Amino acid sequence: MPDAQPEPQSVPQPPAGAGAALAAASSAALSPATLAVVAGRPPRTPDAEVNVGVSLTSTYVGSASTGAGGRGYGRFGNPTWEAFEEALGALEGGSALTFASGMGAVSAVLGLLPAGASLLVPHGAYNGTHALAGLLRQRGVLGDVVGVDITDPGDVREALAAAGAGALLWLESPTNPLLEVADLRALTELGHAAGALVAVDNTFATPLLQRPLDLGADVVVHSVTKFLAGHSDVVLGAVVVRDAELRTRLLQQRTLHGAIPGPLEVFLALRGLRTLHLRLERSQASAAELARRLAGHRAVRRVRHPSLPSDPGHELAARQMGGFGAIVSVEVAGGAAAADAVVDAVRLWLPATSLGGVESLIERRRRHPSEPAVVPEDLLRLSVGVEDVEDLWRDLDAALSSAL
Repeated sequence: MPDAQPEPQSVPQPPAGAGAALAAASSAALSPATLAVVAGRPPRTPDAEVNVGVSLTSTYVGSASTGAGGRGYGRFGNPTWEAFEEALGALEGGSALTFASGMGAVSAVLGLLPAGASLLVPHGAYNGTHALAGLLRQRGVLGDVVGVDITDPGDVREALAAAGAGALLWLESPTNPLLEVADLRALTELGHAAGALVAVDNTFATPLLQRPLDLGADVVVHSVTKFLAGHSDVVLGAVVVRDAELRTRLLQQRTLHGAIPGPLEVFLALRGLRTLHLRLERSQASAAELARRLAGHRAVRRVRHPSLPSDPGHELAARQMGGFGAIVSVEVAGGAAAADAVVDAVRLWLPATSLGGVESLIERRRRHPSEPAVVPEDLLRLSVGVEDVEDLWRDLDAALSSAL
């Protein structure tokens, strides 16, 4: 990857959303649940629309006097994007940019690194992040790609010292799918002391449970596809930062690489965001109850969920997060074959990848060849939806019992 970057003025900066001032003024005073509903709305004027609409255009009217200013072209900005970005930025406490997918967002952040710089990534991080890092390393774009134990600050400190200044420390907390919890404040301090940029994938926690920028992170990444949109009907990503220079570089990445989102998808994501607090409240309460019951099930070898007092990340999650999340990972007695049998036996849970939707999903993660080897073969990742918890339990209990 060349070190030279295009001049900032080569990518016009779109205007701020209509309610940006309101969101900025309100973000400190309003609860996240309220912000999810009110941020990114049109101005409160008589006969104004309550919701931002879907802006379907590839170009905008300009003039000789405005030149390349304003939105200009559909790849530079869109009112629908800006409304969602305003809302997500208010929730995370920064400035957001939307991307065509979560991997588009990950790619843009990795694109911030100078050629040959090192990437530090959790051993058990999302397999797409690992796969992209390996591809960039193979092509000579990245230097070393180093796996770290994010539950061990000493391991991270040693890896940062070996990587040198200019590295990127990539964190997930909780991790996907091992649900390990990282001390984000401590690790970001270590990263900055070593001259590294620190990015946090906040997909599992969402800004309702955790705001990494407040804990020192430079960049927050989301797969909007998951909890934020929440209905398994869009593919989107997002990045949130506070530093204006970082935002400019990420905007260049999005514009020049073309990883722009579709307006309809962003409209659907914004509509989903309005109910995030309701969905997450129900899902994580059910997840905690299911984790408690699964911990005593004879067909289960191990349950991973930070709500459990026995979980290694419980105390840290209780201090750092506003809740324990809606993902539960279960290791099934009997190995991979028994885990596959559970997936085949469920009737209410949907055997599918992805997570964070209103429907409950189940899958054996190591069925994916790219899944990190540290993930046990018998691990089932459960994305708990908003169905009645008793119905979910009866279905899961019956499937587990039949697999014995």
